Amino acid sequence: MSSRERILGRVRRALADVPRDDTPYERAVARDYLREHGERTVEETVDLLAENLADYRALVHRTDAAGLAGVVAGLLAARGASSVLVPPGLDEDWLASAEVARVADRAESTPHELDRVDSVVTACAVAIAETGTVVLDGSPDQGRRRITLVPDHHICVVRVPDQVVSSVPQALERLDPARPLTWISGPSATSDIELDRVEGVHGPRTLEVVLVG
Repeated sequence: MSSRERILGRVRRALADVPRDDTPYERAVARDYLREHGERTVEETVDLLAENLADYRALVHRTDAAGLAGVVAGLLAARGASSVLVPPGLDEDWLASAEVARVADRAESTPHELDRVDSVVTACAVAIAETGTVVLDGSPDQGRRRITLVPDHHICVVRVPDQVVSSVPQALERLDPARPLTWISGPSATSDIELDRVEGVHGPRTLEVVLVG
């Protein structure tokens, strides 16, 4: 008997006394858990997002729509970036003040080509305050998943307050599970058994989040 057959046999024995007309699992399990922790104003929710992003070692910046292009240009200049990867649906005004070469998000780009790009600028689908997480879903203003995993510097623009929610349950209500979701909580990092933290192992070493109000 294979391991698969052994496991399926145990499942069948566990379900042997369950009536065929029993309540389906989706309705039998209570879904009355908290949708958020505490009550916060919109401003407090955005402040919590900024606090938790910073706690994860992301660099957080705030601006308004008129100042966004200047902030993005300043971040690229401070990074010394000579090239920036641009998703096809990104608002062109966001890079209007940046004097760097723009690299298109192409399906045929190899990992080596992407690794030579200095920075990438994207939007996001939603940002979660309680966990300090930004979620990308592959929309045109975010591009393919790999463009935010290979370049070493990622600038992510979050529209405030429209794209900010308090909790994970609230975020899930906005997301399409059929899309390629990437959940980002700070720059890429890992720790070994001695808790030596290394950043940039499987994603950008530097994450900068711009909150645009």
